[in-house]
Amino acid sequence: MSAAAVEHPHDSKLPSLLKEAEQLTEKLPGYRIEIIGGNLTVTPPGDGPHAESLTDLTFALAAAHGAETKVAQAMGVWLPDGPEDYALPDLAIVDADYRDHHIAHNCYDPAVFRMVLEVTSSNYATDLKTKVAAYAIARIPAYVIVDRRKERIHVLTDPFANEYRNHSIHASGQCVTLPDVIGAEIALDVAAILETARP
Repeated sequence: MSAAAVEHPHDSKLPSLLKEAEQLTEKLPGYRIEIIGGNLTVTPPGDGPHAESLTDLTFALAAAHGAETKVAQAMGVWLPDGPEDYALPDLAIVDADYRDHHIAHNCYDPAVFRMVLEVTSSNYATDLKTKVAAYAIARIPAYVIVDRRKERIHVLTDPFANEYRNHSIHASGQCVTLPDVIGAEIALDVAAILETARP
C-alpha cells in the first residue's frame, strides 16, 4: 500500500506581511517592526545610551526644526522596493508639509525625507547594509549612521540605484557638518555623540 499526500483545503489566504507586522506590533510593544526588502524585521528596544543619544541628537538637530523642515523620531517611511515595505528610522528630517504626503500605515512618501539617521543597536547589519540599499532606492538624500560598535559616524549622500555615491566616515575628535539638503547649518561633535551612545 502506498501513501498519498494529503492536502487540506484552505479557505483563507496566508496573511500579508503588513498584517503580520501589525500582529507583532500588538504582541511586542516597544519593538521596532519593519518590512525591508520584502523581509519582516523585528528589533528589540534599544538600551538607555541608545535612547539618550537620540535625545542629544534631537537637540543637536534643533535648527532643522522650523517652518520649512521638521525633526521627527521613528517616523515611518514607505519604501518603493516592495509592495508592503516600510522602515522606521530613529530620527529623520522631513519637509514641514509631510502630513500632506501620508501613504498608509502611518508611513509617509520618501520624497518628504531629507535625511534619516540610525543609531546602531542589535540590528547592526540592518543599519549598515540593508537600510543603506533601502534608503538609497527610496532616494532619501542623506543617511547618517552612528556606529556604536566601531565608534564612528557615517554620512552617506547622493543616492543612486541601491547605494550612495558618497560615503564619509568620521571618528572621535572630528566634527561632521551635515549636508545642505537638510535645510540648516548643523555640525555634530563626533566624540560627544559617541560618548553618550556608548553601551
